[in-house]
Amino acid sequence: MANVDSVLDSQREDDSCGIILSFYHFGTHYKTSPLKLKDVRDNIDRGEGRDVFLKSNGLAHVCIRHQEFQMILFVMSNQVCPSSEVCGEDDRNRPKELVSTRTVPCVAGIHNEGGMIVGGGELRVGDGDDEMGGRTVVENLIWRGAEVRDKEPVADMEGSEVRMVDRQRGVQEMRSGRGLVAAAEEVKELRKALGVQGVDQREGEPLVYGLLRKEWMDCFDEVQDVLVGLIGNAVRVGAEDGRVRVRFRWRGEGGAEIELRTVLKAMEVAGVLDYGLAKVADSLVKYVIIPLVSNGGSFDFVEAVDPESSEFAEGGLADVPQSDAEVKVVDFYPGIIHVVKFVYKFICFQNSRWMQCFGRLAWPSTAELIISKFLSKAVPHDASKLAEFQIIINDTAEFETALKEIMFVSTDEKDKILSNYAQNVEVHFASRKKIEILAKARNMLSKCDFVIPPEYTRKGLPFKTQGAMGNFSEQTVDLLFLPERCVVSKAALRLMELVHDTLKDVCLSSTRVAMKFYHAARDALLLYEAVVPIKLEKQLSSVNQVAILVHNDCLFLSKEILGLAFEYRSAFPSSMKEQAVFVDMAPRFHQMAKEILQKQIQLVFRNLKEAIDGANGFQNTHQMQQYESAKFSIDQIVFILEKVHIIWEPLLLPSTYRNSMCAVLDFVFSKMTEDILLLDDMAAEETLQLQRLIQMVLDSLSSLFEPLLSINKKEEAQIDAHVHLDVLIPSLPKFRNLAVSLDISWKEGTTMTEKGEGIFNNFKLPNREKKQERIYLNSKLKKACLFNLT
Repeated sequence: MANVDSVLDSQREDDSCGIILSFYHFGTHYKTSPLKLKDVRDNIDRGEGRDVFLKSNGLAHVCIRHQEFQMILFVMSNQVCPSSEVCGEDDRNRPKELVSTRTVPCVAGIHNEGGMIVGGGELRVGDGDDEMGGRTVVENLIWRGAEVRDKEPVADMEGSEVRMVDRQRGVQEMRSGRGLVAAAEEVKELRKALGVQGVDQREGEPLVYGLLRKEWMDCFDEVQDVLVGLIGNAVRVGAEDGRVRVRFRWRGEGGAEIELRTVLKAMEVAGVLDYGLAKVADSLVKYVIIPLVSNGGSFDFVEAVDPESSEFAEGGLADVPQSDAEVKVVDFYPGIIHVVKFVYKFICFQNSRWMQCFGRLAWPSTAELIISKFLSKAVPHDASKLAEFQIIINDTAEFETALKEIMFVSTDEKDKILSNYAQNVEVHFASRKKIEILAKARNMLSKCDFVIPPEYTRKGLPFKTQGAMGNFSEQTVDLLFLPERCVVSKAALRLMELVHDTLKDVCLSSTRVAMKFYHAARDALLLYEAVVPIKLEKQLSSVNQVAILVHNDCLFLSKEILGLAFEYRSAFPSSMKEQAVFVDMAPRFHQMAKEILQKQIQLVFRNLKEAIDGANGFQNTHQMQQYESAKFSIDQIVFILEKVHIIWEPLLLPSTYRNSMCAVLDFVFSKMTEDILLLDDMAAEETLQLQRLIQMVLDSLSSLFEPLLSINKKEEAQIDAHVHLDVLIPSLPKFRNLAVSLDISWKEGTTMTEKGEGIFNNFKLPNREKKQERIYLNSKLKKACLFNLT
């Protein structure tokens, strides 16, 4: 374009002055002349003449300097059309009015009938008059200038393709060791030029861009693989003996010399240094550092470098005699420092950036290894030995400082992994103790068999009959806030002992440790809720003493939890007194106890209902077969109730036993009374048999009434009220009155009913009316009875 500018400048110097003066003279004359008709005509004629003069002079100027204009068009053509195919297409797309038949040969001498410029370019002036020819030249210049601007992106893409081909050649050379850094730099520059972030085509861009990016990605992967392969050849770590061999230079494919330093530099330029050093870092940690940490002071890392050799360096693990080894608590720290110094000197060549990159790859795994293999195991089991751990804290701080000096560990706070762990030894101690506490509680609950003490089984003598001087079992405990005792499992007793010991440690610990112990105590209690119901699922689904024992455990734990805050809260660290609470856990265990007992009662209800239903509603008891069936059902009812008494009475709290047993008896009496009241009609013998059956039930269950009455007598002094058996079992007086009603005469019953002294006054109004209808209203059996009586 510099040539174009010089041609245009020479053109302006030769002809512009005269044209400007002519226009100036014409304009001045026009402005100073009077505006008359004749003057106007003269000006028009003068203007037309001047126009012809300018056109002829311009055309003559183009014809005289056609080589200069040809040069302008030639340069524009080369900018737009770097190849003959593109130029041919551009000429076909050129406006038809710019195409003429008369040509002026150009310097290149290439003629094309279908276009204006081909290859070197050809200037067409036109077949028409001189005015049209000049105009064509100017328009051709304008059109070609616009094409230059429009085709710049295409030229850039073609340039990218050319550079991509050169880059591929550079990669091929890199295989043989030539131009490693240059090839990496070329890949980096192309990445910026193509904006590589993926191979997907972006909206509104040419398809070729996506193809170029995909080709770049393929080449980048190839570059990365080649560099990683070179690193693998240079640094080798023995898997069996832990020896590290580093080659500084070697011969590649084709005999070209390759240097390790050059490979690392190329990896840094290409942005794959992390990827290339990752395998080296992993091998060092796996085959060198792990044996050092695992074997303690038995091994050390020793360099074996020949000062006169510049080809390679070597180092490896070596046995350290016990007599020569320095006695330290952490005896493997020096060996790790030797390994890192070897890497810094012979692999990273004391380059701070390369060493920092290597440290980012190897330090996290090394730190986690030291924590898992040593520091976590060195945490004291006893709080009194925490002061001895200070030696390990000091050694660890010195170890990290030495690694920072050789830039293996950065100065960021997040990289102080070992120091932060060692300085938080109290928290780690508390965490370990918490794990031990929970493991102990879990094992205790899962292995406990929930055996009932022998003295509380059927063969033993219940503690409630032994008197005040009796020797109570160790499983018999006093309940807080209640004047009663109950039997609990050994699991509940040991669990509370563990909780009390833990809370005692809370009172003697710092705030951070105390919070750990506090949560451990809470979690241990919650383990009972999580483990026992699953372990004893079968026992809790049937009526047995184990279920009652679990009920007592939950009741015992709920009361003990309420007392924990009163017992220990005043001795807790001041900062956690408001946070440490247990009262929220007590209702959970109380509700759990309530649900277990309620489930036991429902199971008894279901068994009793099946037994009562076996009597077939006590119908036709005057028939021997039906009478025997009803009698067998009553025997089953009595057996179930006696079994429940044997299971419940020794273990449940007296008040809980009374309430539960009364609920069961009330269910039996109300169910039997309801079935008898549903009978449509009764014969005379049937009433007698029903009366015998009712009396049989009352006599068989009389032994169950005595414990209930004895419990009431013991509580009279406390509640200042005599609780009658009829009040405890509301259906019992109705059941008795039902037996009396079956034995009363028809006349006497009628008289009592008329006076309001009926024997059914204890019944509710619907049942009272129903019973009166069954006995006193006229029926076929009643009429037959009256006929016989009269």
